[in-house]
Amino acid sequence: MRYALVAASVLLLGAAPADKLGAADYASDAKALEGLIRDNYAYMDDLPGGVVPSSPQLNAERDAVRDRDALLHYAEDMIAALADHHALTGSSFKDDWAIVPSYADIWIVKKGDAYVVDAVKDGSVAAKAGVRVGERLIEADGQRINAAVAAFWSRMGLQPIGERAPFAARVIAAGRRDRPRVLTFAGPAGERTLTLDSLYKDQPDRPALTVTTASGVTTVRFNNSIGDLDTIKAFDAAMAKLPAKAPVVIDVTDVPSGGTTAIARAVMGWFVTKPMPYQMHQLPSEERETGIKRQWVEFVLPRAGKYHPGPVSVRAGRWTGSMGEGMAVGFLALGKRVCGGPMAGLKGGVYDFDLPKTGLRVKFPAERIYSVAGAPREKVVLKPCR
Repeated sequence: MRYALVAASVLLLGAAPADKLGAADYASDAKALEGLIRDNYAYMDDLPGGVVPSSPQLNAERDAVRDRDALLHYAEDMIAALADHHALTGSSFKDDWAIVPSYADIWIVKKGDAYVVDAVKDGSVAAKAGVRVGERLIEADGQRINAAVAAFWSRMGLQPIGERAPFAARVIAAGRRDRPRVLTFAGPAGERTLTLDSLYKDQPDRPALTVTTASGVTTVRFNNSIGDLDTIKAFDAAMAKLPAKAPVVIDVTDVPSGGTTAIARAVMGWFVTKPMPYQMHQLPSEERETGIKRQWVEFVLPRAGKYHPGPVSVRAGRWTGSMGEGMAVGFLALGKRVCGGPMAGLKGGVYDFDLPKTGLRVKFPAERIYSVAGAPREKVVLKPCR
């Protein structure tokens, strides 16, 4: 049975209070999870064999579920098996792996047999420690990285093939939430081992926006804030202070946690005078159920009394995630200059799914999202900024 989608989330009514749940309820939800993913995950064709990952280890873990902790452990493994940084569980354990890219400061790619630092987040723990683009990650917590990646997957009975290998390396480089990371890098100056705090430690409070002006150009930087509707008021206030033709740079280089389309449309709405398309959506689950494809285009609309006629450009990067990527491809569709190279490449639009008996929540992409030109959003690579 496929679950009905409600307002970009799936809420399965009737979950029992925790004190009324029994072992059979947890076991039932464990058995339901594979079908939930199979029916609704938008990127089934990206998975090995085009099927939900399975193994004797995962099956044994599923069959042993009798309580909430066991169900959450199993759900975490099934979600991790998708090798999709845009998929996660609504609950977690304090010693879980850090969420990438939200709590990552090193971006790893696989080149041949090597795991190479492709980007380091500005101002981060790793940047301050001197981690450099181009270095190779060779050990994590005393284990050679190839062995660490293999162990990440072998515990689930899966092989580190395709996207699984770099996915695991990025997670390992981000480390566990409750402890420092010990990472060894190799570069032109040789090998060095660094102990780096988890990004879950002592995260400072920041304003929604940082607004600066230099050489007549105003930069509006979003501080991972495009999921907070109050950001709209902050952006409107910042724009209202600018001279009519002042050049503006929209900086979304630090929005790894993504956000909501309402904020993206509010921002872009300052720069249009008529409805303009900014991204396309597809819902594969509907085609699976009915045989009929569903696709629609989302528009940016002008906002009454809020228009900036001056030039605007956008800066993005590896820590531009999800709706941040939507803003980047949206501004491209509006004909604006957008730069930054590869972005986080987070797939599609995430829906929330609550398991029917326990209400335990999982989150994964149920929509595919494309640029107006038809490119998968997660594959859009921008021109470098000069």
